[in-house]
Amino acid sequence: MTLGGAEEVARVAAAVSDLVEQVFVTVARVREAVLRSVERDGLRAGRWVLPDGVQELLREPGQLAVGLGLVVAPRPEQGLPQRLEWWQVDPDGGELHTLEPDLRPTSLGYYDYTATEWYDVPRRTGQRHAFGPHVDVHGTGRYVLTLTEPVVAGSGFVGVAGADVPVRRFETHLLRALGRLPAPFVLRNDEDRVVLSTAPRYLVGSLLPTGAGTPESEVPVPGVPWRLLLVDGGRLLTA
Repeated sequence: MTLGGAEEVARVAAAVSDLVEQVFVTVARVREAVLRSVERDGLRAGRWVLPDGVQELLREPGQLAVGLGLVVAPRPEQGLPQRLEWWQVDPDGGELHTLEPDLRPTSLGYYDYTATEWYDVPRRTGQRHAFGPHVDVHGTGRYVLTLTEPVVAGSGFVGVAGADVPVRRFETHLLRALGRLPAPFVLRNDEDRVVLSTAPRYLVGSLLPTGAGTPESEVPVPGVPWRLLLVDGGRLLTA
């Protein structure tokens, strides 16, 4: 990769990282609200942990997320079942509403969120995580990125705070921040799946071909398991 190409992909990576951190600021505010609520009222069956008013974060100017909230760690011994305290708004505008997937273990449509990567990784590692792109089948029906972090109080693991960001909205904000680009680029996750692409040949959600790019030709995005590659004449640039 040329020096100019390396500088350009580093600039894009920094811009991606800035947007990711912007989303995690929102996630941190959800987490802090949960901790205040748990400290004040504890964890009780039949009572929401997430305080009123947190959902209004979705209405803040420049907000990237279309969904946010707390995914509660079940505690059967305390009578606390699986529960999503999650608010969502249509990406094109509209009223806020709660997300209510089927959490009944005996149901054919049972949604076991404890088995999802966005829940399990923060639970196991104690670290924040960025998952996607994936189709938001229980909400918007669009490709989204889900960013989560664990919530741990004196009573232990409470659950994960998180936010859903539509890939298209993330891309729009990124390109607006970057301005003119000399070459298209591809953002890949640690499964070699395209997170975001400005090259028509590489579609969001698709798997990159084996051997596309090398560690020397990619730039990691700080804070998330993503890497960036430039595209030249339809080809991913290699070292």
